[in-house]
Parts: sequence; C-alpha cells; structure tokens
Amino acid sequence: MNFLEEKILQDGFIKPGNILKIDSFLNHQIDIDIIRQIAYELKRRFRGVEVNKVLTIEASGIAIATMLGNLYDVPVVFAKKNETANSTDDKYMSKAYSFTHKKQNNVFVSRPYLHATDKVLIVDDFLADGQAVHALIDLVHQAGGKVSGIGIAVEKGQQQGGKILREEGYHLESIAIVESMDWENQTIRFREQPAFALGDCNLKTPFY
Repeated sequence: MNFLEEKILQDGFIKPGNILKIDSFLNHQIDIDIIRQIAYELKRRFRGVEVNKVLTIEASGIAIATMLGNLYDVPVVFAKKNETANSTDDKYMSKAYSFTHKKQNNVFVSRPYLHATDKVLIVDDFLADGQAVHALIDLVHQAGGKVSGIGIAVEKGQQQGGKILREEGYHLESIAIVESMDWENQTIRFREQPAFALGDCNLKTPFY
C-alpha cells in the first residue's frame, strides 16, 4: 500500500453515489506533504519523458500541478471553467462534464498559453469517466501541441475513464486506483500497482 492509499483510508470518507470525499487533504484543505509526495512520484513515473508545460483544470488540480511544475521548472497552465470580464476571445475551448458536480462545463485556455511546440503533462486530482482529461487533451491538440503524459492522484478504476485513455494510447499514471468502494461499510479496495521507489518525499531535490 502506498502513501496516498494509506492517507485515503485514514482520512477519506465514502458518500452515497460512489463519491470519495478526501477534501480534508487534497481538494479543499491541502496537506502540503501529500501534494509534495504526489508530485515527486509523478515526476519519477514520467522520468525520461520530455515536458515543457504542465496543464490542469481549475480548481483542485492546481496544487499538484504547481508542485510538479516546480520540479520540472516549467510553466503551469490551468484551464478555466468560467469566463470573467477580462477573459479574452482569443482562446481554445472545449467541454467537460463533471462527475462530482453533475454539470457540463465550458473550459478554456487563452491561446498565448498553449503552443504547437508544447509537450504537455496533464495533471488532475481525480479521474472518473475521463471527460475533464479529454477536454484538456482537446485543448492541447487544438494548439497543435503534444500530450506527453497524464498524471492523476486518484483514479476510480470501477469507471471507464482510465481504461479508455490507456486504450487510446496515452501514458497514464495514477498514484491510487480505487477498484471498489462500499458506502455502508466504509471500505475501499485499491488496484495493486508496482512497488514504489520513492524514498524520502521531504527531500527538496527533484528526481531526474
């Protein structure tokens, strides 16, 4: 069992409707040490992959993406869901359905922040049906860039998002993959993954 699976069992809570609530450390209150460990492990798993930009979607993926961007020393871009008064018309747009919020979102990135020369690592906190990730992929492709990989904190393995993305040929890495959840008994079963070789995640020196 890895550090994120242990943290989920310790502090997570299952709600009716197949909802895993882990906002005490990942997507409301942020445990910096856990975010650091996620970033280090994703950097290790994508060792040797060329990345010159990290892309996520607001809002919960931003913390992980920022920590990972720091390790790569590359810009971090986040797709916005809501247009504001200062939003530009010069943007790439796509659509993503949120499994958690049960709503369709228009997501966009201003054109100056994605380029044909970009080799993009897409990052998010959760992967369920994959629509948010597919929207980000669409934005990268609209710009003519390349998706170098997809890094996820928690994948819901009982849903089809991860399976579809892997079948499409994307290099997808998820730190914790939930195979099943039982709301009544508050139990979670994780997919077995290769043993980690992470070591001390409090180190300030990134893996290369």
